Amino acid sequence: MSVRPYRDIERRKSRQIMVGSVPVGGDAPITVQSMTNTPTSDVEATVSQILRMEEAGADIVRVSCPDEDSTKALKKIVAGVNVPIVADIHFHYRRAIEAAEAGAACLRINPGNIGSPERVREVVKAAKDHGCSMRIGVNAGSLERELLERYGEPCPEAMVESALNHIRILEDNDFFEFKISCKASDVFLAVAAYHGLAEACDYPLHIGITEAGGLRSGTVKSAIGLGNLLWSGIGDTLRVSLSTDPVEEVKVGFELLKSLGLRHRGVNVISCPSCARQQFDVIKTVEVLEQRLAHISTPMTVSVIGCVVNGPGEATMTDLGFTGGGRGTHQVYVGGIPHHRLKDEDIVEHLVKLVEEKAAKIEAAKAEETLSAAS
Repeated sequence: MSVRPYRDIERRKSRQIMVGSVPVGGDAPITVQSMTNTPTSDVEATVSQILRMEEAGADIVRVSCPDEDSTKALKKIVAGVNVPIVADIHFHYRRAIEAAEAGAACLRINPGNIGSPERVREVVKAAKDHGCSMRIGVNAGSLERELLERYGEPCPEAMVESALNHIRILEDNDFFEFKISCKASDVFLAVAAYHGLAEACDYPLHIGITEAGGLRSGTVKSAIGLGNLLWSGIGDTLRVSLSTDPVEEVKVGFELLKSLGLRHRGVNVISCPSCARQQFDVIKTVEVLEQRLAHISTPMTVSVIGCVVNGPGEATMTDLGFTGGGRGTHQVYVGGIPHHRLKDEDIVEHLVKLVEEKAAKIEAAKAEETLSAAS
């Protein structure tokens, strides 16, 4: 009897665009985005926040450009960071042109809200002249009045129709380098709209549950909505919208992708919730360990289990494993095989050292492979 691989996720086939140097769509990795919440005119604060997002792994960062001071600052911001910058534009077509001239890699607009056909043509020309892609951003909270009157309320059909109307405007201007989002704060509405849009076009999709909430509630809501879409193969780039430090959005985004095996970055700590059988303080150990390993970007799995009930089994499936043992002496596994024992007081320091050494070896091997391929 043959069994279908249960881990396989077949991604929706989409065309590929470029956001600066980052490919989005096609067979490119699903990218993780976030958005600054500093005043864009404050170059120092905005650059500092973006650099922290970069350290967390952000592939693309969006910056709001509501006024001329913001677009003037954008040139310095772009020069001060490494990731592509998306300029968030609403209504003011001049801001879109200024952002393109300032070096934005992508313009987030709704073509239908930009104004007259002539103004749309000017924005498209600026995007073409400066190598910008675009994102059409449909939101359930800001649907066109005509659609709301016809459908009675925000619904998946209205959101998809809005997206297709905006698509038509760009296509009529011979512009095809864009991705699309159709976000809602309601999980059911957002998921249904994305499924409809995924069937209606082949453009890359930027997915997200907008205004999801605070760190805990927003993470849960996003995990349900984005997890559903990603499991269905829908999504080429994502943002987890949380009312918290935007760095957390990046971290949660990678955890979502990691949990579905769609992308791997950093250390995946597999740990038990702990119980009376634990032979060391699992919760405190994991809390400190995750903090100490936050700087590691090399993909790796580490299991930290409090006792021998599940510890040895989990260790066979991870790169490094740690299982609690009696009398303060615990078992360390390397590559799924028992390697050596360890006393209580050395746990975090010892595991951090093992992870750092393994990461260094992996990165050195990658560098050597790259060097060999180049020569």
